[in-house]
Amino acid sequence: MAIKTNGFVKGRLPEELKKLIKSVASEYGDVIDLEHLEIVPLKGAMTNEVYQITWPTKDDDFPRKVLVRVYGEGVEVFFNREDEIRTFETISKHGQGPRLLGRFGAGRIEEFIHARTLSAADLCDPEISALIAAKLREFHTLDMPFSKNAHLWNTLRKWLAVSKTLCSPKDAKEFSLDTLEGGEINMLEKELPHESQEIGFCHNDLQYGNIMMDEETRSITIIDYEYACYNPVAYDIANHFCEMVADYHSETPHVLDYSKYPDLEERQRFVRIYLSSAGKEPSDAEVEQLLHDVEKYTLANHLFWGLWGLISGYVNKIDFDYLEYARQRFEQYKLRKQELLGHSAEQEEVSP
Repeated sequence: MAIKTNGFVKGRLPEELKKLIKSVASEYGDVIDLEHLEIVPLKGAMTNEVYQITWPTKDDDFPRKVLVRVYGEGVEVFFNREDEIRTFETISKHGQGPRLLGRFGAGRIEEFIHARTLSAADLCDPEISALIAAKLREFHTLDMPFSKNAHLWNTLRKWLAVSKTLCSPKDAKEFSLDTLEGGEINMLEKELPHESQEIGFCHNDLQYGNIMMDEETRSITIIDYEYACYNPVAYDIANHFCEMVADYHSETPHVLDYSKYPDLEERQRFVRIYLSSAGKEPSDAEVEQLLHDVEKYTLANHLFWGLWGLISGYVNKIDFDYLEYARQRFEQYKLRKQELLGHSAEQEEVSP
């Protein structure tokens, strides 16, 4: 059965991609028949389309696998693709992720990581969560060739401006876009802790689909760096906690279940392991301070992914209810703002 992708159908690959696959195969010492490639779409990606491509080798018991990533339509509004490629290559040189095997006009070929992608349930497993915490600390200390200032606030303002140009008057009113920058974004930048915040190289999209684990060695690999940049590490941890409420492989992948948000004990354990993995046992006060900061940064995270969902609803053709996802993130922002900021929540509210 032919498998249609964003830009090709099995058996009728673009010539550029055919040549690239042949080149990659030859580097492995393989001779392949392009008519006998197995193409399997991988579910759960919401920015790109991702495919596993397999071909037989001389040893039929061990077929060769690579990953083809087809860039999503319109996603250039979210990040600079050349910066993302540079991130990918630099992280690979640090030994932290898959190798880049080749690029074609609509996407790229990556090394296939022989580990399993985590599931939504895995994030609640204390052992796996501990492994993620330690790996995230390691990731945050990577020395990357980018500005080491926090990018969060500029990104929020940029995405807000894009939202205003794309949205219908109805959606602009529903999501209160006119009040976001002058009210909410400025207020958050002022209220959230930042002067004392540690800035690290953050993944910014640490959902379970971007984390892989080798079952034998129990080693964790963090993948997909489209949104990676320098930010407060508290923001990245906040993002990970927020992602624990999602299951992108369910019948309703856009629906978020906030009853699954990690409880205080789970959050404390994660933060303590994160801090201790730097080689020094943290004090209770250090754990509580970072935990406090993380909770406040969930507010910025809700706005970040709320705006992302709003823009994606207009530019991305992947089968996902982006606007409903955005509504839930804005609603959660509204619900938690009073609790986390107290008097600041008396300012004008975002209405999802």
